[in-house]
Amino acid sequence: MRVWLGLTGALAALTVVVLGVRYAGQGRPGAVDTWVQSAAGGDRPRWRRLALATDFLGEPLGAAVLVAAVVTGCLLLRRPRAAVLVVAGAGLSVGATKLIKPLAGRTIHDGHLSYPSGHTAFLTALALMVALLVAGRLGLGRTGGALLVLGAALAAGAAMGWAQIALGAHYPTDALGGWCTALAVAPATAWLVDRTADTGRPERR
Repeated sequence: MRVWLGLTGALAALTVVVLGVRYAGQGRPGAVDTWVQSAAGGDRPRWRRLALATDFLGEPLGAAVLVAAVVTGCLLLRRPRAAVLVVAGAGLSVGATKLIKPLAGRTIHDGHLSYPSGHTAFLTALALMVALLVAGRLGLGRTGGALLVLGAALAAGAAMGWAQIALGAHYPTDALGGWCTALAVAPATAWLVDRTADTGRPERR
């Protein structure tokens, strides 16, 4: 899947740059943002509760619980490399959004930096990495594995992106930027973890 994910990651990184340049220094929604926001909903109490519950998964406590659960599962399955990948992939994806935000300088609600969405990047990266592990364990192959990984990333990113838009915490293009950030960072982290682990492994005949 490295070729598939590499191409996807390159395209995602380009999208992050293009959107960051397009909305740099702005503090208002664009035309696309306005159109998507009108369709996102979230005004009804039931939808708002769902949005708040989803948003909690990207908050420090909720994110810590999710990561701890996945890491525990990896260790129980005796997959220490997978546990390292989960922690590193999620951390680097969120860290990348924090580095990009002051560079883009896009703001929402009294000057809060908004691009790209760290919540969306986190849940997307976590779903992508879990799907990577499942695909490898099930031996799905290149095409099946890529479809599972990208599908999981899309579902997680869409769910958290919707929550951020519905709650008014981010513009839609912020959520797209966070999703693309995870697509660019998480596969690169997986490659780096594999490379580092394989380098330290003694060669076998």
